[in-house]
Amino acid sequence: MRYLFANCTFDLGRRELRRGDEVVPVAPQVFDLLDYLIRNRERVVTKDDIFSAVWNGRVVSEAALTTRLNAARNAIGDTGEKQLLIKTLQRKGFRFVGAVQEERQASPLEQDSSAVRGEVTAATSPSAPRLSIVVLPFANLSGDPEQDYFVDGVTESLTTDLSRIRGSFVIGRHTAFTYKGKAVDLKQIGRELNVRYVLEGSVQRSGDRFRVCVQLVDTETGSHLWADRFDKPLADLFEMQDEIVSRLANALNAQLIAVEARRAERSLQPSALDLHFQGMARLNKGWTPTSLMQARGFFEGALKLEPDNIETLAAIATLDVFCAGLVFVDDPYRYIATAEVASIKAISLDPRHAAAHLALGGVRLCTRRGLEGLAECEHALSLNPNFAEAHACVGVAKLYLGRPTETEAHVKEALRVSPRDEGIARWLAYVGTAKLHLEADGEAAEWLRRSLKANPNYPMAHFEYASALALLGQTDNAVAARNEGLLLDPAFTIRRLKTLRVSDDPTFLAGSRRLLKGMYLAGVPEG
Repeated sequence: MRYLFANCTFDLGRRELRRGDEVVPVAPQVFDLLDYLIRNRERVVTKDDIFSAVWNGRVVSEAALTTRLNAARNAIGDTGEKQLLIKTLQRKGFRFVGAVQEERQASPLEQDSSAVRGEVTAATSPSAPRLSIVVLPFANLSGDPEQDYFVDGVTESLTTDLSRIRGSFVIGRHTAFTYKGKAVDLKQIGRELNVRYVLEGSVQRSGDRFRVCVQLVDTETGSHLWADRFDKPLADLFEMQDEIVSRLANALNAQLIAVEARRAERSLQPSALDLHFQGMARLNKGWTPTSLMQARGFFEGALKLEPDNIETLAAIATLDVFCAGLVFVDDPYRYIATAEVASIKAISLDPRHAAAHLALGGVRLCTRRGLEGLAECEHALSLNPNFAEAHACVGVAKLYLGRPTETEAHVKEALRVSPRDEGIARWLAYVGTAKLHLEADGEAAEWLRRSLKANPNYPMAHFEYASALALLGQTDNAVAARNEGLLLDPAFTIRRLKTLRVSDDPTFLAGSRRLLKGMYLAGVPEG
């Protein structure tokens, strides 16, 4: 569908706005705001209507709405003073008042039919919104109708959790449940609901265990993109439901980003959203100095197109603070400074953005403001209880505050919430570091060994592993671990590690001296 108004062409299929022949860059939420206003142009829409439609009901500041509204007006050549197209009605809401002409685009089936008849069509097939998904009611395979409540509960909870994925569009449960118990054509559902993905699944009870099977389907091709199975004991139904939902939501977030990144790679003129997805896909493949710098390049490109893109601001802030905190760079405080600016800007645009708060927490932790950093990490968790990285970062904050005995429990919670996460190698290494601080060198070596098994390309874990082995007297193995680390990061030195002072706590400083002693014994370059 295209909407024509003034000198603008608003193309839903391409998610593209043109003024005359010129493509106007539009942030995703600004595009969604325009879409909502135009579709509902016959009535006045309230602020709550917009928050529900564009922000999925999340609580955001009115300043964020004002910013998006001004950007929408600017994109279509309107102003707050003239209000020729978007009118503000005091104490009532907003209405799109411009004259609109609708231009329907041919469906893929119609295009195929035209091609068979030898006809030429200029229209292109419509495309569903990015990260758009419907969770179909899961099938109850238990043969026990009394289990329907549990099965439906999984479906409803998963719908709610997926809607928390930033930038996602999730069909409401009431619509989804109209398909319950029906034989469905997933491609047809995609067309009817205008979504790219369908998540379907089943729940089966066997004795004292439950099995939940899920699969993600591309509605354009009908192909299965991802599938998983969860076998859990029937101890606490609702606790199990929460665990399944949180794990699914975390796994699906990464899967959807990967699929969208592959789509973006085929774009000849990538948008800010295309570049953002490609950056996130690089991060999700494993954090190494190379992958982080590649991701940063994509994020920088996205911000050039859309300087106020909240998702990318939060992502680049996260990246920069981790580059510093994980000792990937020689000048950590330059990265910390840029992370602070980006995270504060993202929070000013959306005060409830969990990842932005977590990035700011990292900034505070890396600048010897441990209690402030811990508070930000805990606030990120309050905004998104399934935020696995935030659970792990709380554990790091406790380490910096001289409480290494508490780190393991927080990391285990991160692993419970997202057991197949890209971040597992980092999280396991955090516990390894805490164990070194506790003089439990054997346990430290085991946690670091697990970290390297999860991601052998994580340089810092190799150097920490070398330290643990050296403190255990395993000199030859320590040297081998050191060499593996230097192959991945030839520029690493102990001086780089000492440059970043993250805490003045005496217990933390004593533990850090043990870590450095082991590195010296392993022959890690001093710099």
